Amino acid sequence: MYTKRIIPCLDVKNGRVVKGTNFVGLRDAGDPVELAHRYDVERCDELIFLDITASNEQRDTIVQVARDCASKVFIPFTIGGGIRTTEDMRKMLKAGADKISLNTAAVKNPDIIKQGADIFGRQCIVLAVDARKAGEDKWEVYVNGGRTPTGIDVLDWVKRGTELGAGEILLTSMDADGTKDGYDIPLTRAVSEAVDVPVIASGGAGKLEHFYDVLSQGKADAVLAASVFHYGQFTVRQVKDYLKSRGIEVRL
Repeated sequence: MYTKRIIPCLDVKNGRVVKGTNFVGLRDAGDPVELAHRYDVERCDELIFLDITASNEQRDTIVQVARDCASKVFIPFTIGGGIRTTEDMRKMLKAGADKISLNTAAVKNPDIIKQGADIFGRQCIVLAVDARKAGEDKWEVYVNGGRTPTGIDVLDWVKRGTELGAGEILLTSMDADGTKDGYDIPLTRAVSEAVDVPVIASGGAGKLEHFYDVLSQGKADAVLAASVFHYGQFTVRQVKDYLKSRGIEVRL
């Protein structure tokens, strides 16, 4: 049985962690390095930082966050947001990131996935997908921080992305994001069954049961959460203990 991972997500804007609902209504959640250190102490499995400003002006800020975290935490972390070239990837990896998350740039230029995988290895390339329901068992890919629909079918896109070299899928349900009503099980299961790489489920954690449901019914390999961790509703250890009690293999 594979060990399931618990991953706090830190959305960074102007050097601060923020969190909203359905990608809007952002509020401050703290200093990214302090939060990262807290999660390291709690023994989370990985961290993901997403630069939601995603502009050239903010690039130096997120690079500095990567450097500061690399010097203070000892768990793998992924950086995403505004990364458009292999040189951007190199800069983030050199600053201390273990993986790079690609979203909008990959949709605009799918070859960037292959270029990154060829240079740095596919284990470094995470394809982030922001998905919104578009019909019965159909979901559409959104870009630009969830603001722009693309007309691209999610299942078609994740298959193409992994064929190009993505080693992991970070799947966010825009419908569930920040609602605390639970992960999108049908979406997560459909993507998990469509690809042969690990799938990280994101969007909707509000109860301990939600983590179990998406790992078991949704067939996810990892779960990502933000507000329930940032604001102290649960600790990573509480989630792991609960999952262990339900028969899910986690790293304690």
